[in-house]
Amino acid sequence: MKTAIITTDTYLNHNTGQGHPESADRVSVVIENLKKKYKNFVWKKPKKFDSKYLKITHNPNYVNEVEKSFPKKGLFFLDGDTIVSPGSKEASSDAVGSIISAIDGVQNKQFKNAFCAVRPPGHHAEKNKAMGFCIYNNVAVGANYLIKKYKFKKIAIIDFDVHHGNGTQDIFYDNEKVLYISTHQYPYYPGSGNNSEKGKHNNVLNIPLPAGTNSEEYLNAYEHVLKKLKQFAPEFILFSAGFDAHKDDPLAQLQLKTEDFYDLTKRTLEIVKSTCKGNVVSILEGGYDLNALKESTEMHINALLEDND
Repeated sequence: MKTAIITTDTYLNHNTGQGHPESADRVSVVIENLKKKYKNFVWKKPKKFDSKYLKITHNPNYVNEVEKSFPKKGLFFLDGDTIVSPGSKEASSDAVGSIISAIDGVQNKQFKNAFCAVRPPGHHAEKNKAMGFCIYNNVAVGANYLIKKYKFKKIAIIDFDVHHGNGTQDIFYDNEKVLYISTHQYPYYPGSGNNSEKGKHNNVLNIPLPAGTNSEEYLNAYEHVLKKLKQFAPEFILFSAGFDAHKDDPLAQLQLKTEDFYDLTKRTLEIVKSTCKGNVVSILEGGYDLNALKESTEMHINALLEDND
């Protein structure tokens, strides 16, 4: 069984304007590097999906408003830094479709696990609003799809993006079937993610870390993630894979090294092996230094590949 990369070129048409950090180059460098380095992936395009899964995750009025907001030309601001263009409609739909296609492929045993190389990212998008470059909450739609379509009762979302995934927390705060765990710089954008935010069913674990946190400090703190995962015993793992905790990233001040993304992924996969049986899908969130992003995704995917053995 192999690892799949789910992607499509519609991400190129999601135009965020000149100088915006969330640019098409982010996905391009990841895909080019993977094609150059590896020959053994399954490459798949996202398929169309039933919009009911969007409307389970987000307020249906919000979904309708977003649909209407995609401009015929030029750019439209959903909030101060979340921008849509004519091509954003297909790109944002494909980003959601990628995680659904990845889940179906894992469930149907077409491949062992998957990484979705897509944009726009998703974890800041709340039930009722766009935020922080995110339009739809891709990973949250994936979790709801697992619950509704495949009847999973224990899904863990591991969010190692440097920014707290306020949207994912908002969507699943009351849902005992979903454990949301986030390691993030704090205090920092978006302002949420205090360790007192625990979810209605103790199903949220926030690990706020101060600016300047280094590899050793981060990986020590990550032991809390592993302990919580072991207690929860998930049947399926979704990674919100942001790589902006890297020391070279311009948008934050954590100090992770490239190889740390291999270590944290490897440790996570080891701890859930007995309950998850390899059910793992990862989707790209942040990461804004192109070289750090390229190398860090490679490390993360190396751990996914090894999990096939």
